[in-house]
Amino acid sequence: MADLNKCTIAELSEKLASGECTSVDIVNDVLASIDANDGKVGAYLTLDREDALAQAEAADEKRVAGSTLPMLGIPVAIKDLLNVKGQPCTCSSKILEGYIAPYDATVISKLREAGAIMLGRVNMDEFAMGSSTESSALGKTSNPWNFDHVPGGSSGGSAACVSADEAIASLGSDTGGSIRQPAAFCGCVGVKPTYGRVSRYGLTAFASSLDQIGPITKSVKDSAILLETLCGYDPMDSSSIDMDVPAFGKNLTDDASLAGMKLGLPKEFFVEGMDPEVEKSVRDAVEHCKSLGAEIVDVSLPNAKYAIAVYYIIATAEASANLARFDGIRYGMRIDGKDPADLYAKTRSAGFGQEVKRRIILGTYVLSSGYYDAYYKKAQKVRTLVRNDFTEAFKQCDAILAPVTPTPAYKKGEKTDDPLKMYLDDILTTPTNLAGNCALSLPCGFASNGMPIGLQIIGDDFQEETILKVGHAYEQSTEWHKARPSL
Repeated sequence: MADLNKCTIAELSEKLASGECTSVDIVNDVLASIDANDGKVGAYLTLDREDALAQAEAADEKRVAGSTLPMLGIPVAIKDLLNVKGQPCTCSSKILEGYIAPYDATVISKLREAGAIMLGRVNMDEFAMGSSTESSALGKTSNPWNFDHVPGGSSGGSAACVSADEAIASLGSDTGGSIRQPAAFCGCVGVKPTYGRVSRYGLTAFASSLDQIGPITKSVKDSAILLETLCGYDPMDSSSIDMDVPAFGKNLTDDASLAGMKLGLPKEFFVEGMDPEVEKSVRDAVEHCKSLGAEIVDVSLPNAKYAIAVYYIIATAEASANLARFDGIRYGMRIDGKDPADLYAKTRSAGFGQEVKRRIILGTYVLSSGYYDAYYKKAQKVRTLVRNDFTEAFKQCDAILAPVTPTPAYKKGEKTDDPLKMYLDDILTTPTNLAGNCALSLPCGFASNGMPIGLQIIGDDFQEETILKVGHAYEQSTEWHKARPSL
């Protein structure tokens, strides 16, 4: 291998443009890395080698013909809930085993138009329900920094493959932190865009008012490049926002100054019981931003403490409705019964895993007669209060700095018997999904056991440029992002 698999999108684009390498070279290095390491990492569910190499050959021909597409020849791994025509889309669930997507999700169409190579399908928590990728019905994924630890979730495979240099970049989805948390656990960069900035058409829905598709990459600049490709209005998605897409990648400069910027620090995000090494790393990162010229201001998000409760009411309610379509009639697994009700019950009982069933039951309960007003309606009102907190905070600052998670990545099996304990891991990421604004995670240190720690940068609606600028300045002036796991 020429170690092309360890390069960033920006680096590879330069090498491709200069003729130093070809797209076929890149794909071969990535495939070699997968062969060498994925038996231990377990990121990939399916991988079409011949198709990936064919796409690479086509990309090389386009480049020779003069094409300058922004992602031309760059292999990207895809979370297994995004439809890619002709490929499986199982959502890591038994109920969709054998299902082949008949169309491309909008983000996949955009990647193709930008010249990217669809590399393969990567593991996730079943139907994106989980924080460790342990609820996958199709296999376990390990954290490349320590195979005994989880990679986070639900986009655990997306983060693990990038961290292990088994992909140049990947796509994930973020419903309550499912891009940022695994990115933090695996030492990558992850971006949750503003709700409506990226089309959800072709994403298998978990919670429709919370889900967002975003990039997981090796650098902030790569996230900017990939995000620019993904964004844009889509008439196929009723929540898509019709607005101009900034040149996220080109607008980033090598200037590491944050002079003139105000960065907020919410006391509510330094929660009781937080790992002291996480708190120290994040506070050190805050001081570093201050040294780059930023003014640090205290802000308050008083209703953030209710975010977990609100999230698990709204998300499960929406999941209950969205997953009703998986009934054994139209696609996926089918177990015959004596009547339709028996068929539904047998198919869903056998097809769904324990965590998915738990959330469907919770969601059905909070939507049921007599409980709708007491739980769901009240949760929506509190959601508005959470959003209002952010609105007020952004009157005082340009962006907010916070931890991503209360702890670094934990050991496999540590929280599987205590779902509530695992749910509480999302305490620092769910507020942003409820509010709908954007956020970024990037490496800011390591715990004493060698596991990565992430810094969260939260922005106001459609302020992706701001959080990318802050993240890029921090990254340019630190070394954390350059560390790689020893596989």
